[in-house]
Amino acid sequence: MFSRIARPAVNLTRSLSTSSQNNAKVAVLGASGGIGQPLSLLLKNSPLVSHLSLYDIAHTPGVAADLSHIETRAQVTGHMGPDQLGAALKGCEVVVIPAGVPRKPGMTRDDLFNTNATIVATLADACARNCPEAMICIISNPGLDPARVNVPVVGGHAGKTIIPLISQCTPKVEFPQDQLSALTGRIQEAGTEVVKAKAGAGSATLSMAYAGARFTFSLLDAMNGKEGVVECAYVRSEETECKYFSTPLLLGKNGIEKNLGLGKLTAFEEKLVADATGELKASIKKGEDFIQNMK
Repeated sequence: MFSRIARPAVNLTRSLSTSSQNNAKVAVLGASGGIGQPLSLLLKNSPLVSHLSLYDIAHTPGVAADLSHIETRAQVTGHMGPDQLGAALKGCEVVVIPAGVPRKPGMTRDDLFNTNATIVATLADACARNCPEAMICIISNPGLDPARVNVPVVGGHAGKTIIPLISQCTPKVEFPQDQLSALTGRIQEAGTEVVKAKAGAGSATLSMAYAGARFTFSLLDAMNGKEGVVECAYVRSEETECKYFSTPLLLGKNGIEKNLGLGKLTAFEEKLVADATGELKASIKKGEDFIQNMK
Protein backbone atom coordinates (compact mmCIF):
# COMPACT_ATOMS: atom_id res chain seq x y z
CA MET A 1 0.00 0.00 0.00
CA PHE A 2 1.06 3.55 -0.60
CA SER A 3 0.60 6.48 1.70
CA ARG A 4 0.80 10.18 1.13
CA ILE A 5 4.07 11.67 0.12
CA ALA A 6 4.66 15.26 1.10
CA ARG A 7 6.42 16.42 -2.05
CA PRO A 8 6.09 14.09 -5.04
CA ALA A 9 8.53 14.85 -7.84
CA VAL A 10 6.04 14.49 -10.70
CA ASN A 11 4.77 17.74 -12.18
CA LEU A 12 0.98 17.99 -11.97
CA THR A 13 0.64 20.22 -15.02
CA ARG A 14 2.52 17.70 -17.13
CA SER A 15 0.44 14.82 -15.83
CA LEU A 16 -2.82 16.59 -16.61
CA SER A 17 -1.81 16.81 -20.25
CA THR A 18 -0.39 13.32 -20.60
CA SER A 19 -2.08 11.31 -23.33
CA SER A 20 -0.44 7.91 -22.96
CA GLN A 21 -2.49 4.83 -22.11
CA ASN A 22 -5.39 6.43 -20.32
CA ASN A 23 -8.17 3.99 -19.66
CA ALA A 24 -7.81 3.53 -15.92
CA LYS A 25 -10.77 3.21 -13.58
CA VAL A 26 -9.90 5.08 -10.38
CA ALA A 27 -11.95 5.07 -7.18
CA VAL A 28 -11.91 7.75 -4.49
CA LEU A 29 -13.18 6.45 -1.15
CA GLY A 30 -14.23 9.38 0.99
CA ALA A 31 -15.05 11.50 -2.06
CA SER A 32 -17.44 13.86 -0.27
CA GLY A 33 -14.94 15.06 2.35
CA GLY A 34 -12.65 18.04 2.58
CA ILE A 35 -9.82 16.21 0.80
CA GLY A 36 -12.00 13.92 -1.30
CA GLN A 37 -13.86 16.63 -3.22
CA PRO A 38 -10.87 18.65 -4.48
CA LEU A 39 -8.95 15.41 -5.06
CA SER A 40 -11.81 14.09 -7.20
CA LEU A 41 -11.85 17.37 -9.11
CA LEU A 42 -8.14 17.06 -9.90
CA LEU A 43 -8.54 13.44 -11.01
CA LYS A 44 -11.56 14.32 -13.20
CA ASN A 45 -9.31 16.79 -15.00
CA SER A 46 -6.78 14.12 -16.02
CA PRO A 47 -6.81 12.24 -19.34
CA LEU A 48 -5.15 9.34 -17.47
CA VAL A 49 -8.55 8.54 -15.92
CA SER A 50 -11.41 7.12 -17.98
CA HIS A 51 -13.78 6.27 -15.11
CA LEU A 52 -13.86 8.05 -11.77
CA SER A 53 -15.79 6.06 -9.18
CA LEU A 54 -16.72 8.12 -6.13
CA TYR A 55 -17.73 6.61 -2.79
CA ASP A 56 -18.68 8.01 0.60
CA ILE A 57 -21.26 7.45 3.32
CA ALA A 58 -23.18 10.62 2.36
CA HIS A 59 -23.57 13.26 -0.37
CA THR A 60 -21.72 11.31 -3.08
CA PRO A 61 -24.46 11.52 -5.76
CA GLY A 62 -24.32 15.31 -5.54
CA VAL A 63 -20.54 15.43 -5.81
CA ALA A 64 -20.64 13.05 -8.77
CA ALA A 65 -23.35 15.04 -10.52
CA ASP A 66 -21.40 18.25 -10.01
CA LEU A 67 -18.17 16.78 -11.41
CA SER A 68 -19.96 15.15 -14.33
CA HIS A 69 -20.59 18.60 -15.82
CA ILE A 70 -16.84 19.11 -16.34
CA GLU A 71 -16.09 18.52 -20.02
CA THR A 72 -13.29 15.97 -19.64
CA ARG A 73 -13.44 12.37 -20.81
CA ALA A 74 -13.68 10.59 -17.43
CA GLN A 75 -17.08 9.08 -16.71
CA VAL A 76 -18.13 9.81 -13.11
CA THR A 77 -20.28 7.53 -11.00
CA GLY A 78 -21.39 8.16 -7.42
CA HIS A 79 -21.86 5.42 -4.83
CA MET A 80 -23.18 5.98 -1.31
CA GLY A 81 -23.26 3.76 1.76
CA PRO A 82 -21.85 0.30 2.57
CA ASP A 83 -24.30 -1.46 0.25
CA GLN A 84 -22.79 0.31 -2.77
CA LEU A 85 -19.11 0.01 -1.81
CA GLY A 86 -18.58 -3.19 -3.80
CA ALA A 87 -20.02 -1.65 -6.96
CA ALA A 88 -17.81 1.42 -6.51
CA LEU A 89 -14.68 -0.77 -6.39
CA LYS A 90 -15.48 -3.35 -9.07
CA GLY A 91 -12.88 -3.25 -11.85
CA CYS A 92 -10.78 -0.46 -10.33
CA GLU A 93 -7.07 -0.32 -11.11
CA VAL A 94 -6.22 2.38 -8.57
CA VAL A 95 -8.03 3.19 -5.31
CA VAL A 96 -7.28 6.41 -3.46
CA ILE A 97 -8.47 6.59 0.16
CA PRO A 98 -8.69 10.05 1.75
CA ALA A 99 -11.48 8.89 4.07
CA GLY A 100 -11.33 9.68 7.77
CA VAL A 101 -12.25 12.13 10.49
CA PRO A 102 -10.23 15.40 10.42
CA ARG A 103 -8.30 16.78 13.37
CA LYS A 104 -9.52 19.76 15.35
CA PRO A 105 -7.44 22.22 17.42
CA GLY A 106 -5.92 20.53 20.44
CA MET A 107 -6.28 17.03 18.98
CA THR A 108 -3.30 14.85 18.10
CA ARG A 109 -3.30 12.36 15.24
CA ASP A 110 -3.24 9.66 17.89
CA ASP A 111 -6.62 10.87 19.19
CA LEU A 112 -8.19 9.84 15.89
CA PHE A 113 -6.42 6.51 15.55
CA ASN A 114 -9.19 4.05 16.43
CA THR A 115 -11.84 5.83 14.38
CA ASN A 116 -9.73 6.33 11.26
CA ALA A 117 -8.01 2.94 11.52
CA THR A 118 -11.41 1.25 11.55
CA ILE A 119 -12.50 3.21 8.48
CA VAL A 120 -9.35 2.37 6.51
CA ALA A 121 -9.39 -1.29 7.60
CA THR A 122 -13.00 -1.65 6.40
CA LEU A 123 -12.23 -0.02 3.05
CA ALA A 124 -9.04 -2.03 2.55
CA ASP A 125 -10.97 -5.24 3.19
CA ALA A 126 -13.53 -4.19 0.58
CA CYS A 127 -10.71 -3.56 -1.90
CA ALA A 128 -9.32 -7.04 -1.27
CA ARG A 129 -12.74 -8.53 -2.00
CA ASN A 130 -13.70 -6.46 -5.04
CA CYS A 131 -10.50 -5.32 -6.78
CA PRO A 132 -7.65 -7.44 -5.38
CA GLU A 133 -5.19 -6.40 -8.10
CA ALA A 134 -5.71 -2.67 -7.64
CA MET A 135 -3.04 -0.28 -6.41
CA ILE A 136 -4.19 1.25 -3.12
CA CYS A 137 -3.08 4.77 -2.15
CA ILE A 138 -3.93 5.66 1.45
CA ILE A 139 -3.70 9.35 2.30
CA SER A 140 -2.53 9.81 5.88
CA ASN A 141 -1.38 12.81 7.87
CA PRO A 142 3.11 14.05 6.46
CA GLY A 143 13.62 30.60 -1.95
CA LEU A 144 13.48 28.44 -5.21
CA ASP A 145 10.59 27.72 -7.54
CA PRO A 146 8.63 25.13 -5.46
CA ALA A 147 7.52 23.31 -8.62
CA ARG A 148 11.18 22.46 -9.36
CA VAL A 149 12.14 21.38 -5.84
CA ASN A 150 12.07 17.78 -4.67
CA VAL A 151 12.83 16.81 -1.08
CA PRO A 152 12.56 13.15 -0.05
CA VAL A 153 10.43 12.88 3.10
CA VAL A 154 11.06 9.63 4.95
CA GLY A 155 9.98 8.01 8.21
CA GLY A 156 6.35 8.31 9.25
CA HIS A 157 3.57 10.89 9.21
CA ALA A 158 3.42 12.50 12.65
CA GLY A 159 5.63 15.09 14.33
CA LYS A 160 9.24 14.02 14.72
CA THR A 161 8.71 10.87 12.63
CA ILE A 162 8.41 13.13 9.56
CA ILE A 163 12.00 13.43 8.32
CA PRO A 164 12.78 15.73 5.36
CA LEU A 165 16.14 14.77 3.84
CA ILE A 166 17.13 18.29 2.91
CA SER A 167 20.70 17.16 2.16
CA GLN A 168 19.22 15.15 -0.75
CA CYS A 169 17.15 18.03 -2.09
CA THR A 170 17.27 18.66 -5.83
CA PRO A 171 18.40 21.22 -6.75
CA LYS A 172 20.99 21.12 -3.97
CA VAL A 173 20.51 23.59 -1.11
CA GLU A 174 22.41 24.42 2.05
CA PHE A 175 21.27 26.14 5.25
CA PRO A 176 23.04 27.22 8.43
CA GLN A 177 22.32 24.80 11.28
CA ASP A 178 19.84 27.10 13.04
CA GLN A 179 17.83 27.62 9.84
CA LEU A 180 17.98 23.90 9.03
CA SER A 181 16.61 22.99 12.47
CA ALA A 182 13.83 25.58 12.21
CA LEU A 183 12.87 24.50 8.68
CA THR A 184 12.82 20.83 9.68
CA GLY A 185 10.62 21.61 12.68
CA ARG A 186 8.17 23.59 10.57
CA ILE A 187 7.89 20.77 8.01
CA GLN A 188 7.23 18.31 10.84
CA GLU A 189 4.46 20.50 12.24
CA ALA A 190 2.98 21.65 8.92
CA GLY A 191 -0.33 19.86 9.50
CA THR A 192 -0.72 21.35 12.96
CA GLU A 193 0.04 24.80 11.55
CA VAL A 194 -2.93 24.48 9.17
CA VAL A 195 -5.23 23.08 11.88
CA LYS A 196 -4.47 26.09 14.07
CA ALA A 197 -4.88 28.56 11.21
CA LYS A 198 -8.32 27.13 10.35
CA ALA A 199 -9.35 27.59 13.99
CA GLY A 200 -11.66 24.62 14.21
CA ALA A 201 -12.98 24.81 10.65
CA GLY A 202 -10.96 21.82 9.43
CA SER A 203 -7.49 20.47 8.83
CA ALA A 204 -5.12 20.41 5.84
CA THR A 205 -7.42 19.33 3.01
CA LEU A 206 -6.63 21.24 -0.20
CA SER A 207 -2.87 20.68 -0.04
CA MET A 208 -3.46 17.04 0.89
CA ALA A 209 -5.81 16.60 -2.08
CA TYR A 210 -3.21 18.11 -4.39
CA ALA A 211 -0.47 15.82 -3.04
CA GLY A 212 -2.78 12.82 -3.33
CA ALA A 213 -3.61 13.63 -6.95
CA ARG A 214 0.05 14.08 -7.83
CA PHE A 215 0.92 10.71 -6.30
CA THR A 216 -1.95 9.04 -8.17
CA PHE A 217 -0.76 10.50 -11.49
CA SER A 218 2.78 9.26 -10.80
CA LEU A 219 1.46 5.77 -10.09
CA LEU A 220 -0.66 5.77 -13.26
CA ASP A 221 2.34 6.95 -15.30
CA ALA A 222 4.41 4.07 -13.90
CA MET A 223 1.63 1.53 -14.52
CA ASN A 224 1.47 2.79 -18.12
CA GLY A 225 5.15 1.99 -18.63
CA LYS A 226 6.89 5.29 -17.87
CA GLU A 227 10.35 4.59 -16.49
CA GLY A 228 12.16 6.28 -13.64
CA VAL A 229 9.08 7.25 -11.59
CA VAL A 230 10.21 7.71 -7.99
CA GLU A 231 7.98 8.67 -5.06
CA CYS A 232 8.28 8.41 -1.29
CA ALA A 233 5.68 6.26 0.43
CA TYR A 234 5.17 4.56 3.80
CA VAL A 235 5.36 0.80 3.14
CA ARG A 236 6.58 -2.48 4.61
CA SER A 237 10.33 -2.06 4.77
CA GLU A 238 13.64 -3.58 5.81
CA GLU A 239 15.58 -0.34 5.39
CA THR A 240 15.58 0.48 9.13
CA GLU A 241 14.70 -1.16 12.44
CA CYS A 242 11.04 -0.28 11.80
CA LYS A 243 8.80 -2.75 9.96
CA TYR A 244 7.22 0.14 8.06
CA PHE A 245 9.11 3.21 6.92
CA SER A 246 8.69 5.84 4.25
CA THR A 247 11.51 5.95 1.69
CA PRO A 248 11.86 6.77 -2.02
CA LEU A 249 10.42 3.96 -4.14
CA LEU A 250 10.88 3.18 -7.83
CA LEU A 251 7.37 2.60 -9.16
CA GLY A 252 6.45 0.37 -12.09
CA LYS A 253 3.65 -1.60 -13.72
CA ASN A 254 3.22 -3.76 -10.63
CA GLY A 255 3.52 -1.05 -8.00
CA ILE A 256 6.83 -1.05 -6.09
CA GLU A 257 9.70 -2.14 -8.34
CA LYS A 258 12.50 -1.27 -5.90
CA ASN A 259 12.92 0.35 -2.50
CA LEU A 260 15.69 2.93 -2.98
CA GLY A 261 16.35 3.23 0.75
CA LEU A 262 17.59 6.22 2.69
CA GLY A 263 20.71 7.04 0.73
CA LYS A 264 23.56 8.94 2.37
CA LEU A 265 22.42 10.87 5.45
CA THR A 266 24.07 13.73 7.26
CA ALA A 267 24.76 13.44 10.99
CA PHE A 268 21.78 15.73 11.61
CA GLU A 269 19.50 13.45 9.56
CA GLU A 270 20.84 10.29 11.20
CA LYS A 271 19.84 11.77 14.56
CA LEU A 272 16.36 12.57 13.20
CA VAL A 273 15.95 8.93 12.15
CA ALA A 274 17.19 7.69 15.53
CA ASP A 275 14.85 10.04 17.37
CA ALA A 276 11.89 8.89 15.26
CA THR A 277 12.50 5.16 15.67
CA GLY A 278 10.94 4.70 19.11
CA GLU A 279 7.74 6.56 18.24
CA LEU A 280 7.42 4.79 14.91
CA LYS A 281 7.85 1.36 16.49
CA ALA A 282 5.14 2.21 19.03
CA SER A 283 2.80 3.41 16.27
CA ILE A 284 3.43 0.26 14.21
CA LYS A 285 2.77 -1.97 17.22
CA LYS A 286 -0.44 -0.09 17.91
CA GLY A 287 -1.56 -0.70 14.34
CA GLU A 288 -0.63 -4.38 14.43
CA ASP A 289 -2.42 -4.85 17.76
CA PHE A 290 -5.48 -3.12 16.32
CA ILE A 291 -5.63 -5.54 13.40
CA GLN A 292 -5.10 -8.57 15.67
CA ASN A 293 -7.96 -7.47 17.88
CA MET A 294 -10.25 -7.16 14.85
CA LYS A 295 -9.83 -10.84 14.00
